[in-house]
Amino acid sequence: MDREQFIFCLEAVSDVETDVITEVVKNLEKLAFEQGIASIYKTCDTIEGLEDSLNALLYDDHNFKDYEIVYLVMPGKGNNICINNYYYSLEEIAEIFEGKMKGKILHFSNSKILDLNEEEAQYFLDITGARAVSGYGLAKNNISSNAIDKAFFSLCQEYGDVTEIVEELHQKHYALCKMLDFRLYY
Repeated sequence: MDREQFIFCLEAVSDVETDVITEVVKNLEKLAFEQGIASIYKTCDTIEGLEDSLNALLYDDHNFKDYEIVYLVMPGKGNNICINNYYYSLEEIAEIFEGKMKGKILHFSNSKILDLNEEEAQYFLDITGARAVSGYGLAKNNISSNAIDKAFFSLCQEYGDVTEIVEELHQKHYALCKMLDFRLYY
């Protein structure tokens, strides 16, 4: 790609008023230092906080077009995310993001399983306008997706086509992709 892309990371925490440097923050800092990939990191402890953070990025940050990846670090079960003990379906999340993710890749860490059937994936992509949604079939069980997330983000800098990104990711990190069951819907 001929221009630098950025990452917008939104992590669900129990209380946004508590300043805690999470593993995600440390890994985003490493990514910036080692590979020069910049990011914005925000936390949310309510669905309204998630929506407010997204709206601030959309409407207040004039560089939003440069954010190719929206990285969501949120626990959940099935096709739901959990924010402060409340569960929200991916359909509800799609409606919050409605039309706002044009050309973006929404990437879920392995804090939750991403297991969409073809119809659910198409609905999510159609409603959000996202170019792709990715994540893992294996939830966090003492195995963090941070290493493969960083590799994925780096490949998104190099390649514009999502199929090329996935092919390269599997060529370079096959064992990790298989172990965590990396998935991309487009």
